[in-house]
Amino acid sequence: MQKISINKFIIFSTLFIFITGTLLHFTYNLSNNNPLIGIFSSINESTWEHLKLLYIPMLITTIIGYIYYKNIYINFLCIKTKAIFISLLFMTIFYYTYTGILGYNITPLNISSFFIATIIEEYYTYKNINNNQPCNILIPIIILLTLLILFITFTFYPPHIDLFKDPLTNTYGIYQNK
Repeated sequence: MQKISINKFIIFSTLFIFITGTLLHFTYNLSNNNPLIGIFSSINESTWEHLKLLYIPMLITTIIGYIYYKNIYINFLCIKTKAIFISLLFMTIFYYTYTGILGYNITPLNISSFFIATIIEEYYTYKNINNNQPCNILIPIIILLTLLILFITFTFYPPHIDLFKDPLTNTYGIYQNK
């Protein structure tokens, strides 16, 4: 079986994240607020839930890429984990910086930050994937699983801080706790 080039995979991954992340913004409401769908979808307009729109598709492409490239790029999982973390950090910092300066949020900027964060993640991967320094595979697995557990847990039981607060309803989490 011939492997597709990493460049083609990065293009596929970028498009997959764009499309899947966008769809995940709507799937919870379309599912009639099914809690199972809410685990993987944005359940409200909080910053945390928008980070899930990045994380879930990136996790999927990371798993697929790791299965496909683990013997070619020994650092694949480490690079992708760092790239995911950087993109999540970018989206959070960007949002709170510009809304802190302006005092309000702008939907087109929020949407743009999702696409920019995806490009940052994929570009970081592209620039660093050929650096074949070995990594301890356990560390990225722990980080990715911890993030997944946090996204699931905080969907249902979020801390009552602004990161988790739906700015439209002033509620937190799937149970709409005020």
